[in-house]
Amino acid sequence: MKYDVSMKNHIKYRPQYYPVSSEYTDWVKKDHIEKAPSWCSVDLRDGNQALIVPMSLQEKLDFFTYLCRLGFKEIEVGFPAASETEYEFVRTLIEKDMIPEDVKIQVLTQSREHIIRKTLDSLVGAKHAIVHLYNSTSFAQRQQVFRRSKEEITKIATDGAQLIKEIASEEIYKGTDFQFEYSPESFTGTEMDYAAEICNAVIDIWELTPDHPVIINLPATVELSLPHVYANQICYMDRNLHRRDSVILSLHPHNDRGTGVACAELGMLAGADRVEGTLFGNGERTGNVDIITLAMNMFTHGVDPKLDFTNMPQTVEKYEEYTDMKVSPRQPYAGELVFAAFSGSHQDAIAKGMKFREETDPNRWTVPYLPIDPHDVGREYDGDVIRINSQSGKGGVAYLIQRDHGFDIPKAMRSEVGYMMKDISDRNHEELSSDNIFEIFRKSYVNYFAPLDITDAEFTYGSSLKDEGNQQRVKVDMRVVVGGKEDENKEIYNLTGTGNGRMDAVSNALQKTKYNFNYKFITYSEHALSQDSNSKAAAYICIEDTNGRDFWGVGTHDDIILASVNALVSAINRMNDEDRFMN
Repeated sequence: MKYDVSMKNHIKYRPQYYPVSSEYTDWVKKDHIEKAPSWCSVDLRDGNQALIVPMSLQEKLDFFTYLCRLGFKEIEVGFPAASETEYEFVRTLIEKDMIPEDVKIQVLTQSREHIIRKTLDSLVGAKHAIVHLYNSTSFAQRQQVFRRSKEEITKIATDGAQLIKEIASEEIYKGTDFQFEYSPESFTGTEMDYAAEICNAVIDIWELTPDHPVIINLPATVELSLPHVYANQICYMDRNLHRRDSVILSLHPHNDRGTGVACAELGMLAGADRVEGTLFGNGERTGNVDIITLAMNMFTHGVDPKLDFTNMPQTVEKYEEYTDMKVSPRQPYAGELVFAAFSGSHQDAIAKGMKFREETDPNRWTVPYLPIDPHDVGREYDGDVIRINSQSGKGGVAYLIQRDHGFDIPKAMRSEVGYMMKDISDRNHEELSSDNIFEIFRKSYVNYFAPLDITDAEFTYGSSLKDEGNQQRVKVDMRVVVGGKEDENKEIYNLTGTGNGRMDAVSNALQKTKYNFNYKFITYSEHALSQDSNSKAAAYICIEDTNGRDFWGVGTHDDIILASVNALVSAINRMNDEDRFMN
């Protein structure tokens, strides 16, 4: 049998949403969100709805406490009428006085009398509670599932709203500050005029004032449109709800089209005051809107999100512990790899951006390729930002060696060191850590004392009026060891040499051995390894052999003069690896 892979089945799909006219599009003139919305976590509701193995009572209690620590002031704790675990969870929170004074718990109920009564029964003794009523309103649900008219669907909503109002006024709830919420479930598939009609019918039943508003929540129960269409729908509702000054307009986007965050952001621009969502977007099907991404997006624009994600690694750990789900390594702001730069050009730009920030304004963050400072979410530059593999460049390698170990490799040397690390990573098919990189660098370049070793060197300085240019002359007396590791195989020389400088004097002295040290100096640099007054010095020397090949050596010592000698020795020994001057 042959299968048609042309995807001609697209013809059976048609838009199922209801766009509004262009008069509801002026929100597009806004270019950023100016303040954080009210946040409502629905993690604990979807902790039972959307997990293969629902959370236990203790896990839900622990998760609730953690959500409070993150700064959530409204937390939907589930469907108390759905199961005994759900009901017991709400009662435990209340009876053990686990709800902070400034936090409201939210409970969800269908518009059915016995469910409403049990839901409210679970709230006896609560100080602050949101009762969230919903029923489905979309054309598809009315036509296919309920087979009822608009008037009949509206009556379901208003009957539920009236019953909630009556029960909440009973004496047993005298100490509870109730807030009511209504959701026309499947809002995105509902005709907009009807969505406004049913919401207004509920609003007209509930008593509300600007100081005691109701919540009208508009869920993208299933994402059906481009994000701007959803935002236009929110704008329509913003302008057509009764008593708008006493209504909190709330969003509950899902992520079926992968644009939940965009829908929420545009919805806020269009007039929404509140967002319901979950950590990392957990939820039914493709999930709810990801509150962490939303909050951190605001953070990058200089807006306080009013939630605390300063320890993102812990947030990832807690989420994975409670839900038994994994956070993707590419998850915005939180994934293991989101700050990692393997590309050479990216690494170079980040390194230069970090340096520019230090030199100009450490209080501003404009580093290329990093939308936020990893430190702001509890991540470290070490192992999080510059990462080295076969795709990396010279700049990233040099940056890590300088940042973590203090060696400021000369620019002319960086390509050689970078290609060395790339080749090792490529051959071994693995990433190199900062420690791996430095160990390779150290063994290859730093204080490389075999087969040649200058164990002692003493310099004296003088000048002669007869020398052209009155140039200073340098004399060195030094002890040189050449040979194998065993003492009986070593040759020891006590040499004296003079030259125009230290390295020239040392080179001239080496010529008095029987070995062929043919090279010329290309470049030299030095620096302290730290800012301490007793810091070691590092010196870098490049020499060229008779074939025109360059060899670098690095030397360290408490004395910068001896560090330079060690650098020269290292370069000569690296040349020996190629030329075998001892042969």
